[in-house]
Amino acid sequence: MLMNFLDPADIATKVPPAKGKLLIAAPFLSDPSFARSVVFLCEHNTEGTVGFVLNQMTALTLSDLVDEEGYMQPLSIYQGGPVEADTLHMLHRLPYELGGINITGSVQWGGRYDVLKELAREDGYNEQDLKLFIGYSGWSAGQLEREMTEGSWLVCDATEELLFETEPHLLWKKAIASLGKNYSFLANMPIDPQLN
Repeated sequence: MLMNFLDPADIATKVPPAKGKLLIAAPFLSDPSFARSVVFLCEHNTEGTVGFVLNQMTALTLSDLVDEEGYMQPLSIYQGGPVEADTLHMLHRLPYELGGINITGSVQWGGRYDVLKELAREDGYNEQDLKLFIGYSGWSAGQLEREMTEGSWLVCDATEELLFETEPHLLWKKAIASLGKNYSFLANMPIDPQLN
């Protein structure tokens, strides 16, 4: 494992996990649910952590999940995480239209799904303002902190550009780049360095 020649402490970020931050999977994290993932944290407290993987798209669209007549804009669905994969969640920056819980800046979690369906029928929104997820990522109390000490995650500030405007296949590398030049080498590391 990478730990043989790269101590997790060498790549640890000074930013602790918190609501409104991004978790970036360390390059050697091989868990298929989280390899090369970027997770936006919507809740982090003494009871645990909830977030959504931003860069794992599914083949589903909103119209596949709702039983509605007529046209509906084919809004993409992301795999938010392995927990409760039969639930639908949304992140958006449409607070006046959809409501929700403010996480940071104009970023909202949840909201009015009846209004979302209307907007999808009318093409009444910019797709860069909204992301839908099936399932979520969750950690029990203390679990994420343990994973942090093992070197599984890096933490950075979330920006709306990373959240909504960056293509999923570019997000992990751009999130790594946002950490600064001391971390840039990580973006090119293989998941299993022993295969290199």
